[in-house]
Amino acid sequence: MKKKESTLFRDAFGNLHFIKRFLIFTFGCFSYNRYNGFNQLHLEGTEYIKDLPDKKVLFVSNHQTYFADVFAMFHVFCSVKNGFINSIKNPIYLLNPKVNLYYVAAQETMNQGFLTKLFTYSGGITVKRPWIERNKQINRSVYLSDITRMGIAINDGWLITFPQGTTQAFAPGRRGIVHVIRKYNPIVVPIVIDGFQKAYDKKGIRIKKKGILQKMKFKEPIKLDLKKDTTDSIMEKIMDAIEQSSKYRYRKDNL
Repeated sequence: MKKKESTLFRDAFGNLHFIKRFLIFTFGCFSYNRYNGFNQLHLEGTEYIKDLPDKKVLFVSNHQTYFADVFAMFHVFCSVKNGFINSIKNPIYLLNPKVNLYYVAAQETMNQGFLTKLFTYSGGITVKRPWIERNKQINRSVYLSDITRMGIAINDGWLITFPQGTTQAFAPGRRGIVHVIRKYNPIVVPIVIDGFQKAYDKKGIRIKKKGILQKMKFKEPIKLDLKKDTTDSIMEKIMDAIEQSSKYRYRKDNL
């Protein structure tokens, strides 16, 4: 397969940068009050990402809504790009967005209409979930083409992924992400989010409640030894870092 690279005008998938900039700016303006208005977003640890390289970075996060989590992350990454630490209070950063920023989303979710297609154009990497299709449980191998697309995004910039593949808390991690890490060897940075499921519906579009404090914490990159670490141990490190492992579930159940 021919190696894909971004140019001055297009990203590695052929999407025009000026359209992506317009979409990120527009979505950012519409969503800003959700994170710094009637709701607030508390940030922690963005100092860990301000000096990361411009490419070959994979962010792993727990997931609470389809889109509100991702929108918030776009605000944060664009803000950090423009020199703001642990703050999105100056939306001028939307004029200079990070265009080589991508996120993984289920193909069936992103094919639901014109709006989701625009979301995809702004940076979505659509994949077929190998464990579910049309709300039915299935069992098939990870698509190699999906891993390749994720690799293209990693080689071109930063990629956000949700290892659990669902908004259900403490769901098991999916091992497909370990295949991606082994093949492309990115820096792996964990994110822990909270409060989004209280503020929005499952899609993250409709507002359920105002006055919610949403939280997003970035941690130091996960230390991995790809030669010695087993797939299970890598998966365990990821789930522990995003606070979705069994020990965190035990803590929550006993609060």
